Amino acid sequence: MDYKKTKAAQSTISRNLDVLTRETGNIYETVMILAKRSNQISSELKEELSQKLQEFASYTDNMEEIFENREQIEISKFYERLPKPTLIAFEEFNENEIYYRNPARE
Repeated sequence: MDYKKTKAAQSTISRNLDVLTRETGNIYETVMILAKRSNQISSELKEELSQKLQEFASYTDNMEEIFENREQIEISKFYERLPKPTLIAFEEFNENEIYYRNPARE
């Protein structure tokens, strides 16, 4: 999924508990689903950012040759401005884009 085009809120807002229990019927199960999905999103974003910043990595050991790269700073700022993974996961849950199953119920 392209997290750059998500419609998730930039900051936290209060949520209605009925929305959280609508799909599963259990608030704790919903929270666990959101937690696992937000961990997945977080690791994907971290991996993507690491790959982009790897291009700017310097393999010299000289401390005097530390350069400020404008592109690297802009990439970092862009990822800092993205919504938090928990907010993205909640937005996906609201739009029924998360597939989940409970093996205990099956």
